[in-house]
Amino acid sequence: MTARTVLLEDLTLSEQRPRDFAVRIARARRRRPLHARKRARLLLTVAGAVALPAFAAPGGWDSFHIGDAVSEAAPVEPMPFERGGDSFPGSAFYYLELEAQQPRLGEGIRSDAQDAQQQDNLALPVARAFRIDNSGVDRTRAEQCLTAAIYYEAASEPDSGQRAVAQVVLNRVAHPAYPKTVCGVVYQGSERSSGCQFSFTCDGSLARRPNRLFWDRAADVARAALAGYVYAPVGLATHYHTVAVHPFWAPSLRYLLTIGAHRFYSFQGVAGQPANFRFAYAGGEPAAAPHRRDDSAATAAASAALDPLAIQRAYDDGLARARATGQPGGSGLTPTALATPAPPPAYNSEVVSRGGDAIYRGSNLPEANGVREEYRQSGAWIASPTG
Repeated sequence: MTARTVLLEDLTLSEQRPRDFAVRIARARRRRPLHARKRARLLLTVAGAVALPAFAAPGGWDSFHIGDAVSEAAPVEPMPFERGGDSFPGSAFYYLELEAQQPRLGEGIRSDAQDAQQQDNLALPVARAFRIDNSGVDRTRAEQCLTAAIYYEAASEPDSGQRAVAQVVLNRVAHPAYPKTVCGVVYQGSERSSGCQFSFTCDGSLARRPNRLFWDRAADVARAALAGYVYAPVGLATHYHTVAVHPFWAPSLRYLLTIGAHRFYSFQGVAGQPANFRFAYAGGEPAAAPHRRDDSAATAAASAALDPLAIQRAYDDGLARARATGQPGGSGLTPTALATPAPPPAYNSEVVSRGGDAIYRGSNLPEANGVREEYRQSGAWIASPTG
C-alpha cells in the first residue's frame, strides 16, 4: 500500500458524519397558583348549578332557542278586506293607507289659546309664492338676511319650524305695515336696545359665530323660500313667540298653531285680510346688518308704531271711518291711507305765487265736477221694454 492510498483512507474516515443521537430533557411541571385553582373550581360549581335545573326539566329546553330560528313560520293572517263579510267595493283603499297620518308638530301641547281656532286652520288663507328672480346684490342680501333670521330664531327647530319662520318674514314683506324688503323686515327696530322685531338683532346674538353646519341648513331653507316655496300651514302669520313666554299682544291676535317651540299668530280683522298682502318684490335691499344704535325719542315713537295691536286698531278704525263717510272699504286698506290726510308739501316761493298745491289738484279740468249733457241719460231705457 502506498503512502498516497493510506492518506486517502484517513481523509475518508475523518469526514464521516457523526452518529445520530437524541436527548430527552425533563422539565419541571409548573403548578397554577392556588387562588387560580380555587377560582376555576368556583366557576365550574356555578355553571353546574345553573345548568343542572335546565337539563333536569327536558320540557323547558325550548328556552335555549335563539329567537324563532328553529320554529316554523308564523301563519299569515288575511287582511280585513280579504275576509268574508268585511269586504266591500273599494275596501282595499280603506284598509291600506298609502301613507300613515303624521301628527302635526306641536300636537299635544295644550294651552288656554288652543280652541276651535286650531281646528279650522285648513280654512285659513294661504300666502302666495314670493320670488326674487334677479341674482344681483338684492338677491344676495335678501338671502343673507333671511338665513340669519332662520338661524338665530330657529337653528334647533325641525325643518317645518324653520320654514314657518321664513314664511313669517316674507308675509311681513308682503304686508303694507312693514318694510318692503327682506333685510328691512329682519332688522326693523334693531337701532334700539329694546323694541327690535326679531330679538337676535338687538340682544347681542349676532356676536356669536354661527355653526357652519346649521348655517348651511338655514341657507337651504332661505333659498327655497326666496325661490317661491310656500309653507302653507302658517297661512298669513306675521307674528310668533316661543312657548316659554307670553307677550301682551298674544290674546288679541289670531292664534294659528304651534310648531316646535314657537306659536304662530296672524292679524285679526281688516289687517289680516288677504287683499292687504302683495307678494311682489321691488328690490332695493339695504345692507344686511343691524342699524346704528339710536335710542332717541324719534326711534321710540317708530317702535311704538310697530305694536301689532296699534296696527290692527288702525286698520279697524280706518274701515269704520270709510264706512261712515260712504267710501268703499273692507279690503286693501292701509293705516296710512286711512289716517288723517297729510299736510300739503312745502313749495318754493315761485310755486306758491302760482297757487301752491291748488295747481296740482286738477280742479280746473273741463267738466271735472259734472256730467256732460249728452251723457246725462246714459244707461236709461230708450223705450219701456213692456210698452
